[in-house]
Amino acid sequence: MLELNNATIKFGGLVAVNDVSFAVSKGDLFGLIGPNGAGKTTCFNLITGVYKPTSGSIKFKGRELSGTPSNKVAQLGIARTFQNIRLFRALSVLENVVVAAFLRHRVGLASAIADLPNSIRETQELKDQAMALLEVLHLDKVAHTRSCDLPYGMQRRLEIARAMATQPELLLLDEPAAGMNPQESDDLLRVVRQIRDQFNMTVLLIEHDMRFVMNLCEKIVVLDHGCEIAQGPPEAIRSNPKVIEAYLGEPV
Repeated sequence: MLELNNATIKFGGLVAVNDVSFAVSKGDLFGLIGPNGAGKTTCFNLITGVYKPTSGSIKFKGRELSGTPSNKVAQLGIARTFQNIRLFRALSVLENVVVAAFLRHRVGLASAIADLPNSIRETQELKDQAMALLEVLHLDKVAHTRSCDLPYGMQRRLEIARAMATQPELLLLDEPAAGMNPQESDDLLRVVRQIRDQFNMTVLLIEHDMRFVMNLCEKIVVLDHGCEIAQGPPEAIRSNPKVIEAYLGEPV
């Protein structure tokens, strides 16, 4: 589904991602890990069109993504969350999700302004779909609460619901468990598995919580200083000397 081939990006003299290659297959729960500054979020930014690679290629379902604007990437079926929560803070939980769902809106602007029956009908359909997503993320009981008034863990889950509302085939989660307590993290782990299974969705995530990653992901790529240093299943990654050295800062 997603294929990076020798993806590289340079900012002046800094090589932020260096010759990285990996492939994500349909239905994967795939982890991208590494120490701070390893290039993980930069990889997400390359995939989603925030940056254009200096060299190499990035393909989604066989289509080259390099140079594709972020809005077009979303329309192709890739959605993401962010390290720093970026909700529409003045809008309700439900409104946040409905806004995202308008990516697949069929009614034109003139119909929406005129409040024509087809526009009213589709808007109600989007609200119903949004409520269904909120139930999956256990947010339906706070649907009419302003997003800025939610606890941190709920805001994280709302970002996921909003990304899912665009009906992606590939969901990119940037540190979804950041700041969560162990119970919230365990709940989120079960939710991400449910998302994959119930919605037939492929998930690529960045996460620093190694317990979360090792219990969730089936395949993992490890970056360090922009370079790929390991790739494989959790049990192989856990015992890899290069990975241990990258995290501990000393040879094993």
